[in-house]
Amino acid sequence: MSKDKSLEWVEYTRIGTEVSKGKERVVAEFGLSIVVDGQPLATAAITPLMEREFVVGYLFGRGIIAGLADIKSLTIKGNNAEVALVGKRGGVGAPSPITSDFSVSRDDIFKGVEAILKSELYAETGAIHSAGLFGRGAKPLCLAEDIGRHNALDKVIGYALMDDIDLGRGFAASTGRMAADMVAKICRAGIPIVATKTAVTGAGVEIGQKCGLTVIGFVRDNAMKIYTNPRRIL
Repeated sequence: MSKDKSLEWVEYTRIGTEVSKGKERVVAEFGLSIVVDGQPLATAAITPLMEREFVVGYLFGRGIIAGLADIKSLTIKGNNAEVALVGKRGGVGAPSPITSDFSVSRDDIFKGVEAILKSELYAETGAIHSAGLFGRGAKPLCLAEDIGRHNALDKVIGYALMDDIDLGRGFAASTGRMAADMVAKICRAGIPIVATKTAVTGAGVEIGQKCGLTVIGFVRDNAMKIYTNPRRIL
């Protein structure tokens, strides 16, 4: 879907030293209902970009599937995503500890975070989170945008699963804070490093330490804070 479909025109009244009327484009938002094997699972408010990737990443992040092979079919019509699984619906268990020896330079981390901050949608609307997956040298493997930080990350993970990208040989970057639920999702994906321009919570640090994830926060102004497993940053 083109980015034009993720924007819509609205009218506004601006009150400052003077009162004026105008029009501008804002980010579109719609509720996508996910139905798994005929049973409603959730309705997520998302930006209409990379919907299929979002659904795959959403199911994976919640432990409903272990990989793309668990999905028999995925059909999206309008505001409904119909998913049929290969086997019975159920949890796939806790994520395995991350043992990847993947490492990158500090410059790669800065370049990755810088790349997700170049969102044209954010520049125009100020209402978008971005996430990305990068290889060594900050080579972009996938970039995604959404009104929700979780949604953007789900799209990245879903894209990687659908495109057979090795999540253990890259690092993730996000514009969102690394709270417990975000860190747990990254651990489940087996991504060894995550970096954000913003904050990390105490629970996020604890989960990152337990699963062997390198958690990096406050990547800005030529500095960063590495909270867990700093050995992967050269």
